[in-house]
Amino acid sequence: MDPDAFYEVVHSRRDVRSGFRPGAAVDDAVLRRVLDAAHAAPSVGFSQPWDFLVVRDRALRERVQAHVAASRAAYAATLPGARAAAFRDLKVEAILDAALNIAVTCDPTRGGRHTLGRHTQPRMAPYSTVGAVQNLWLAARAEGLGVGWVSFGDERLLAGLLGLPPHLEVVAYLCVGPVTDFAPEPELATAGWAQRRPLRWAVHHDTYGRRGLPGEEPMDLLDETVAAIVAPDGAARAAATERLDRMTKPRGSLGRVEDVAVTLAGIAGSCPPAVPEPAAVAVFAADHGVHAQGVSPWPQEVTAQMVGNFVAGGAVVNAFARRLGAEVCVVDVGVAAPLAAPDAAPVPGLLPRRIADGTADMTAGPALTREQARAAVEVGIETARDLVAAGNRCLVTGDMGIANTTAAAALICAFTGSEPGAATGRGTGIDDATLAHKTAVVAAALARHDPDPADPVGVLAAFGGLEHAALAGFVLGAAALRVPVLLDGVNAGAAALVAAALAPAATGYCVAGHRSAEPGHAVALAQLRLEPLLDLGMRLGEGSGALLALPVLQAAAQALQDVATFDAAGVADKEGAEQLRP
Repeated sequence: MDPDAFYEVVHSRRDVRSGFRPGAAVDDAVLRRVLDAAHAAPSVGFSQPWDFLVVRDRALRERVQAHVAASRAAYAATLPGARAAAFRDLKVEAILDAALNIAVTCDPTRGGRHTLGRHTQPRMAPYSTVGAVQNLWLAARAEGLGVGWVSFGDERLLAGLLGLPPHLEVVAYLCVGPVTDFAPEPELATAGWAQRRPLRWAVHHDTYGRRGLPGEEPMDLLDETVAAIVAPDGAARAAATERLDRMTKPRGSLGRVEDVAVTLAGIAGSCPPAVPEPAAVAVFAADHGVHAQGVSPWPQEVTAQMVGNFVAGGAVVNAFARRLGAEVCVVDVGVAAPLAAPDAAPVPGLLPRRIADGTADMTAGPALTREQARAAVEVGIETARDLVAAGNRCLVTGDMGIANTTAAAALICAFTGSEPGAATGRGTGIDDATLAHKTAVVAAALARHDPDPADPVGVLAAFGGLEHAALAGFVLGAAALRVPVLLDGVNAGAAALVAAALAPAATGYCVAGHRSAEPGHAVALAQLRLEPLLDLGMRLGEGSGALLALPVLQAAAQALQDVATFDAAGVADKEGAEQLRP
């Protein structure tokens, strides 16, 4: 075997949706070799649970295509607006274009009741069948045939359309045929729908999370992320400033929008930058031990209840996101109450990334261990990575946690030197007496821990919260990938201070969406030298205020792309007009 030839086939395999040659057929001898390769796949207990239904009949394929089209439409209706717009331009199947279709089925009963390996892993039959699908795909590529996997459709309805016995499962429905050529990159990547995750993100050594390629020392995710952050591109910023001055409008007439446009160009490293869409807001949720000090009238159980509300789509952040076409991702980084039974199926839209069941009381000792604080930062980095790899071009910070404004006030004081009275606010709407008590709690925690702002992980460990640590990592992860981050309110401001202490250049990737009514937010923004885009008196959190600023970012980038310059439009600018005067 030629290893180079094998790896070339592996890396040039594509999920083909377009480019099938019209009227081209698959030679029977070639198809036999491809199916023989699929049949040679390994299977648990040598049960060989697969069968291959070759579908050439045009009428049957038309029925399958109609079912898939209906399924596609139903999926499109569930997408956020920006994703739905991008999805409309994607070709997701070639059922009628390809020379033939192949349904790969699984018989979970094959092999008898004592099949090796299936007793404790009943899903090993379909897992084995996936191996046959991959063999088929690679063999087809070696033969110069394209293969596209049709992933839309109800499996049981599709099985019925194909006339399968009820005990068979459809594992894959494939479109197969000669193609004009193979794209250099996967179609979903070139369309901007998603990006390939680097291998070193996916290789772990001995312990999950100790990542690195073979032969390398396992990387430190936080240190590597910080090292990857560079200042925004000065040349692109200058180019954006120069272009704004040449656009068909009076200079500076767009006010702060022009500042945003320059910021986005610097982040992207190009002028004009891409419009920052799709956007995703990550709501990091966690609880706080300091709640026991009576700093909030709300019971701690509200955190878990609101997580359920976010996932169900019933919160303000969901309403705003729907209007603006953004995705909402909820991350359990430290909710005290269980959100689901241990053996429950994953909940769509909820990432289980819990580091601890809430923090300890920061007035009695450290809220977190250093290891917990660092792990929570890495949760934020990973969340940013995954959302960007999924195709998002703008990240929005969100948070949820009863008593989290108490921890935020302590963090802000630690990094800015502000007095507790200037940084502590009413949070969910406490009265004067409770505010005075809350301020005293913050002061007591600061006195107990005597935080060193030069040790940001230590400051996080002293005060928490887990969502603040994750938000800091979220900012760092976005900055390392050169993606803009829209900051929400006081909790995002506190987290951005942590991120800036870890990597000062990260601030250049942040845009303050709004100014919270919480006094500590203004203190944090001043330290970060960020001017908020909106000031609506909001103090909800969740990412709600930042989302309202999203259209400003997108419009700023769109203006740089679309608005004509004076010379291109044939319009005389002020300077040109003055030169024409006698």
